[in-house]
Amino acid sequence: MNEHELLKQWEAEAQEPFAGWDFSHLRGRWHEDAPPWSYEALVRAALPGAESLLDMGTGGGEKLLEFRDVFPPRVMATEGYEPNMAVAAANLAPHGVQVIAYDAERDPVLPFADDSLDCIINRHEAYDAAEIARVLRPGGIFCTQQVDGRDALDLYSLFGVQPAYLHITLGHLQPDLENAGLIIQAAQDWAGTMTFTDVGALVYYLSAIPWNAPPDFSVPRYKDQLLALHAHPRLEFTIRRFYLQAVKPKS
Repeated sequence: MNEHELLKQWEAEAQEPFAGWDFSHLRGRWHEDAPPWSYEALVRAALPGAESLLDMGTGGGEKLLEFRDVFPPRVMATEGYEPNMAVAAANLAPHGVQVIAYDAERDPVLPFADDSLDCIINRHEAYDAAEIARVLRPGGIFCTQQVDGRDALDLYSLFGVQPAYLHITLGHLQPDLENAGLIIQAAQDWAGTMTFTDVGALVYYLSAIPWNAPPDFSVPRYKDQLLALHAHPRLEFTIRRFYLQAVKPKS
């Protein structure tokens, strides 16, 4: 395949539709190592006895629905990425889950009353520690898995840019929760590998989640770097995750 054909193919990948958090287009072409903990198991362990649950940054609601067999009586979700709102509402409304527009990076104030939630879960979503502490009931639990701000540094370096969220690390976020008055129950960080079988899969990935891509990413703009990557037999990059679980003291 010549250069013109490759670039045309990659631009088609960049235009492929993406909704919610559905990466089925990359089935067999993208692999991420899994952290040593199970986010699902940790959330399930936090839910018994809860009367209310909030899922922050629900995407299309896909992850939240994995817990529908143990939903408490009151379940809500927030989402700040406009294209996901309709997807999340369509997926979650049949299960009685209200989806609320909210973006912690634009407005840190959560749209919930003080001491009103038993459990807050958060997978790869921004949050304000003081707001988490405010809306949790005494004894309430906060579970979050985060993408470390140094995630895929080796990928970013190929495009000559630095990630925008280098401050998002366990070392920074754990003290934030403690300073907000919460007690840390579990904390762990980890590094693994993300692998793509071809440059087209990488282009689709970067186009689907633009917050993880160079801010000016496009195939024409970065064609030289993409063509250089095409010569690599294996597209492998370092990923970083961390997990925090905290509880609000009862007194």
